[in-house]
Amino acid sequence: MTQPASEATTSPSKGSTAAKLAAEIPAIVKPKLRGWLHAGMFPAVVIAGLVLTAFTDSTRGRVACAIYALSACLLFGVSALYHRGTWGARGEAILRRLDHANIFLIIAGTYTPLTMLLLPEEKSRWLLWGIWAAALAGILFRVFWVGAPRWLYTPCYIAMGWAAVFFLPDFMRAGGVAVLVLVVVGGLLYSAGGIIYGLKRPNPSPRYFGFHEVFHSLTLAAFVVHYVAISLVAYQRG
Repeated sequence: MTQPASEATTSPSKGSTAAKLAAEIPAIVKPKLRGWLHAGMFPAVVIAGLVLTAFTDSTRGRVACAIYALSACLLFGVSALYHRGTWGARGEAILRRLDHANIFLIIAGTYTPLTMLLLPEEKSRWLLWGIWAAALAGILFRVFWVGAPRWLYTPCYIAMGWAAVFFLPDFMRAGGVAVLVLVVVGGLLYSAGGIIYGLKRPNPSPRYFGFHEVFHSLTLAAFVVHYVAISLVAYQRG
């Protein structure tokens, strides 16, 4: 008995849909450790931020450290939420925007205590205005163009992070060699993470610990190094 054509063959539309879904499966499946690094770091960041702010003497120092702590909490908290959950298309798009916007926030947030406590008043004012204006522009860029290519927005993160290079002599004069070294090392770690994120290499274990986890590991290390630098500044000059 001959089967009807509709049953004997797969229609082109169904076949193409199945092919598309099959092609998308590797991109949908996340490494098993995706998001756990930032999820584990989040409570530690909350506690560390409270301690840093509480032990800073001046109002100016406490405000600066509170801004830094809040930006760090948003970075790690939203990242953990975004990468650990399954949110559907709409929720995924919203959290992706917030996750990427928070990178600009942590850069500006890290600058804030260093700038307010180490630089002379006029330089501090100019750098703060400049870095927060750049952060706002970056946030709007990522919110309204969430699908921008990595090669375009990743260099923006790195360039914004290294704007402090022009003020490193001031950082050393006011904070000492230790603070300067910590600021530079933290910047290098963040930059290395950004490059790995942009290139998607190395990708040691796509099933468990991929390039994104390497990127997250470097952001953790960079945050710790910068936290130590800011703590030294806050306790000595805050």
